[in-house]
Amino acid sequence: MDTDFTYHFIEPDKQIADFVENLGTFQNLSDEAKEVVIIPDGRIDLFFSYSASEPFHITLLGLETYPEQRFIAPHMTAFVVSFKPLAVEYILNTSIADLLNIGKELSPDFWNFKADDITDFSHCCTKATQKIKELLPQKIDERKIKLFELVYASKGEMSVQELSEKTGWSSRQINRYFTRQLGLSLKAYATILRFRASLEHIAQGRLFPELNYTDQNHFIKEVKKFSGVAPRELSKNKNDRFVLLSVLKGR
Repeated sequence: MDTDFTYHFIEPDKQIADFVENLGTFQNLSDEAKEVVIIPDGRIDLFFSYSASEPFHITLLGLETYPEQRFIAPHMTAFVVSFKPLAVEYILNTSIADLLNIGKELSPDFWNFKADDITDFSHCCTKATQKIKELLPQKIDERKIKLFELVYASKGEMSVQELSEKTGWSSRQINRYFTRQLGLSLKAYATILRFRASLEHIAQGRLFPELNYTDQNHFIKEVKKFSGVAPRELSKNKNDRFVLLSVLKGR
């Protein structure tokens, strides 16, 4: 464990759980940049951060579809809200189709957060939760709620056709919604969720497919596609480069 790099994540208040997967914080306490590999996880992240070399800023990151090496600046502190896709339309009131594998800077007064706020994780969680509750819509399309419940419950393994039948929403309309809001098809998103579910097994040292992969080679190929390395190397997680895997191992 890298003692200069700390992180902590918690589950959200039940009232916002349809929209938020977790709230987290991390710090790089070192004088050196911390190398990490960002891997697709199906979440949309809202970062509030500052470092010794960067002023306080707020960044909205779209979905990732491939692994990317990044560096966390020395003495960086960050607070992050990890959203589920339903939040894009109903909480953020936007589309992130143009943010696939990239992010964009938001106004520095977004949600009225300040640099001093993110030094206190508990305070940040309370402030963000209250703001999201204020933004909760009065009405949500029941088909969308059902769709995401099924997608998550099946770990991305339910076919588009079956999802269409169970939600009463045509496959064409579903894919149009995903493409317009998230920038990728439902099938592509489901594949990311299946990979992420496999990460939970890999974190426990189980390096063989436990979901609906054709065979071991298919499993290895997909893990390499989304992480850049084979399951065995991913499991070793040298220097805690794969932060999501570190979090899963710590549970």
